[in-house]
Amino acid sequence: QVQLLESGGGSAQPGDSRRLSCVASGRTFSRSTMGWFRQTPGNEREFVAAIRWSDGNTRYSDSVRGRFTISRDNAKNTGYLQMNSLKPEDTAVYYCAGTSRSLIWSTMGLMGDYDYWGQGTQVTISS
Repeated sequence: QVQLLESGGGSAQPGDSRRLSCVASGRTFSRSTMGWFRQTPGNEREFVAAIRWSDGNTRYSDSVRGRFTISRDNAKNTGYLQMNSLKPEDTAVYYCAGTSRSLIWSTMGLMGDYDYWGQGTQVTISS
């Protein structure tokens, strides 16, 4: 069983930066994929970014490309989401997701391809 624990959420102002972390325990992610999704009240969970653990290949949603960067630290079994130039519309609960499979680029954004989920961390952007 894999456990994912997010941290780094909180409040920030428009234009600020914030980094989310996701620590995976229970197994290593050497041949896996980690993703970030977010959800606002009344809306479906949406894809933000994903990284393939083995080669670092990434995918981003159009809404965050160029502002957010996903990365991983193999030694720490930890994934990160660096969020820059934050906007009020980035306000959401951010969820870390993982799978033991090395997803291809076209499926990295699909919720159904992820087997493990964290509890979520709230990010609120307001002035």
